[in-house]
Amino acid sequence: MKFNSWYLSSFIVSFIVAIPILTVFASFFQETTNYFDILKNTFLIEYIHNSLILLLGVLVLTLFLGVGCAYVVSFYDFPGVKFFKWALILSFAVPAYIYAYSLTAFFENFGTLYSILKSLFGPGEYNQSIPKFDGMFGAILSVSFSLFGYVYVLTRASFHYQSQNLIELGQNLGFSKYKSFFKIILPSARPAIVAGLALVAMETLSDFGAVSFFGIATLTTGIYDSWISFDDLAFANQLSFFLLLFILGLFFIENISRKKAQYHSPVKGGIKEKKKIKLNFSKGFLAFGFCFLVFLVSFLFPVLQMLYWTIIFPKNLFDLNTFQLFKNTIYLVFLSSVVLVIFSFISNYGNRVTKSKFLNYLTTFSITGYAIPGVILAVAFITFIAWFDNTFIKAFEFNSIKRVFIGSIFGLVIVYFIRFYSLAYNGLKTGYERINRSIDESSYLLGYSKTKTFLGIHVPYLKNSVFLIGILITIEVIKELPITLILRPFNFETFATTAYIFASQDLLEAAAVPSLFLILIASTFILITSKFILKD
Repeated sequence: MKFNSWYLSSFIVSFIVAIPILTVFASFFQETTNYFDILKNTFLIEYIHNSLILLLGVLVLTLFLGVGCAYVVSFYDFPGVKFFKWALILSFAVPAYIYAYSLTAFFENFGTLYSILKSLFGPGEYNQSIPKFDGMFGAILSVSFSLFGYVYVLTRASFHYQSQNLIELGQNLGFSKYKSFFKIILPSARPAIVAGLALVAMETLSDFGAVSFFGIATLTTGIYDSWISFDDLAFANQLSFFLLLFILGLFFIENISRKKAQYHSPVKGGIKEKKKIKLNFSKGFLAFGFCFLVFLVSFLFPVLQMLYWTIIFPKNLFDLNTFQLFKNTIYLVFLSSVVLVIFSFISNYGNRVTKSKFLNYLTTFSITGYAIPGVILAVAFITFIAWFDNTFIKAFEFNSIKRVFIGSIFGLVIVYFIRFYSLAYNGLKTGYERINRSIDESSYLLGYSKTKTFLGIHVPYLKNSVFLIGILITIEVIKELPITLILRPFNFETFATTAYIFASQDLLEAAAVPSLFLILIASTFILITSKFILKD
């Protein structure tokens, strides 16, 4: 194998992305302060216990919501099914922390529900009858309705490709619809369901905004508190190490599940197209009601709650510098998208032309950064910069580089790049797999260099993939909270950080305006990409 410029460029990109992961593992052996001795005898068990309870609750609820919705829209024909097919993915636009704000604002004492009851039935002691969705239960609901779309999208894709032969097999065996569902349909979709649940589990363990708002001590909040409140960066990394091991295990399960999912892929020969069952009025009403209830609770409820607060308190809309927040958010989106697309192109093409197994393994390891919680990546990045500055920069009496990377747009974009590199790399890799290598060989025979082949053939061919990747990155960056919160420059705010700051100060009505703008922007981009996400 020749060490050419493409190999070197691809190696550097993958290695940079892998640095925070390696930093977390290396930091496990650092000495910590007395805070570790205090914590292990007090709150460490609580961190682990709460993380597991949250994870279990979210997995159960997302399994029910995701599989239930996917089954109904895939196998049955009823009024509104075409609408719900794409409308149910709008839950992706609502981050868990914004859902938590909505849940609290609606059900709290003298909140929105109290105002509705008072306007309908007059003054009364309604607060005693209104249920309170806070603490662990509120966190489970918030995270579940924000994340069930992962299970829905992957399971629906699996159900879509299931053959009519399988359904007829169940009928020939005398199975009822329920028995066919549990014995044939559900098992054949197991890899997709497991993959969706693995992604949900990673995001649940990564959540910071919702659990922090509800005051639940999890491993993620423990990492944040260890660094911010107790100034113990080493112990924050040690907590990150244990959480990272668990998340990488889930990431491994998700990969294994995807590789085993081949049997439910579409095959043209000898497979009958699945026909949807036309439901009568009563059953169609139940199917419509179920999908509408999920759509209402997961998307319309937080949107209407934020809209209600904005209308009731218009002063918050005029006091907020919406244009500046929008400019800051789009600025981060643009820089992150450009950096991710360019370096993902370099890495993909480097792997393609060098065919190096080592480079492929390094790239595979580096893309696990998407599975790492944002708070861990931010802390690991700060740890690495501090170590590099103390070890090399100060040793040669150069000026410190901390200000260049920490508390700057530059450092923020670098961590965004590490966090979302997997999205960009895998998106382009999927497109590259559709380009036959014989095209490259023909290009070389015509006298094109590798660079000219890359710029003249590959880049134009993959423009649709670039478009989709750009929008997916946009959605993620708009919603990202802990990385932005920790690494942003002084007095630099986005819609996400502004909403969190107001909510942390118990000013939910003020948090409504930035939350509403965040949801609307993310929803717009999700609708643009819905035809790609649900492409049959």
